[in-house]
Amino acid sequence: MSIIQITDVTKVFPARSKAETPLAALDGVSLDIEKGDIYGIIGYSGAGKSTLVRLINALEKPTSGSVVVDGVEVSALRESALRSVRLGIGMVFQQFNLFNSRTVWGNIEYPLTVAGVPKEQHQARISELLHFVGLVEHAHAYPDQLSGGQKQRVGIARALATSPAILLADEATSALDPETTREVLTLLKRVNEEFGITIVVITHEMEVIRSIAHKVAVMEKGRIVERGDVFDIFSAPVAEATKRFVSTIVTSVPEGDSLDALRLRHPGRIVTFSFADGSTAQSAVFLTLGDAEVGFELIYGGINEVQAKTFGHLTLALTGDDASIDGALARIAEVATVTEVK
Repeated sequence: MSIIQITDVTKVFPARSKAETPLAALDGVSLDIEKGDIYGIIGYSGAGKSTLVRLINALEKPTSGSVVVDGVEVSALRESALRSVRLGIGMVFQQFNLFNSRTVWGNIEYPLTVAGVPKEQHQARISELLHFVGLVEHAHAYPDQLSGGQKQRVGIARALATSPAILLADEATSALDPETTREVLTLLKRVNEEFGITIVVITHEMEVIRSIAHKVAVMEKGRIVERGDVFDIFSAPVAEATKRFVSTIVTSVPEGDSLDALRLRHPGRIVTFSFADGSTAQSAVFLTLGDAEVGFELIYGGINEVQAKTFGHLTLALTGDDASIDGALARIAEVATVTEVK
């Protein structure tokens, strides 16, 4: 069941002066996000991902197309009618956006006050959230007294205060160090698993997608160029933009300077064998080469794990007569993807 439906959306920002042209931030974007998913939207700066988020929480209206959130066509609502919709959408920001004049308790209490939650209910809800994010001992501290990771945990608690159905995390870990990033991503996974909240993660970091997302859409120049299950996208990317993102954390077929360096160090024919989860290809590669009396050396690549499933790209330097190598490659091609690097 879809909780967010974006259909053929465009967003054009008007020119700010006569010397400029209108900016098409989104161009025919369609996207369905199912209830309970962690859905990643990844793209480089200017790809349109943040504009897409602003359409979901109705901070922007599309130039054309439809945005439906939890059964409500938000793109057609007047501003006065959007308040109740936004109460069902929590936001977590890159720069935390906390009130420096309020304590941790006060920051979490703020959305409860805005939502009109009776005062007598505040203490129980805030206490529950402080325990959930592990900040009970910092309840009366001010943001300037907290680390970056602690500030982001306050931001998550604040976003959860009104029990939203959807959480939008816009570059929520970009300002954090790697260890703190892992802690925050683990917390977001708990939010999804324990509360069933749908999370939309906006990022330019593929490691964030690999860590927590179930599905991902890749954006470039205002369009979605590829989408699907995270494992499928990582193990067999199709669009060039997707391949560039995946290559930042997955070593696949060597090329360019890497390939030149391998050729200088390793004689023989250089071949990459690719295989997916559940495949017997990994053992078949080495057994087949051994049976064919083909010499081999593993020189590049490795095994990767995504969503508790594995895939790999193993590059070997093969030595022996060409007929034996060709025969072995033909047999291996029945169980794995074989790419001879020319």
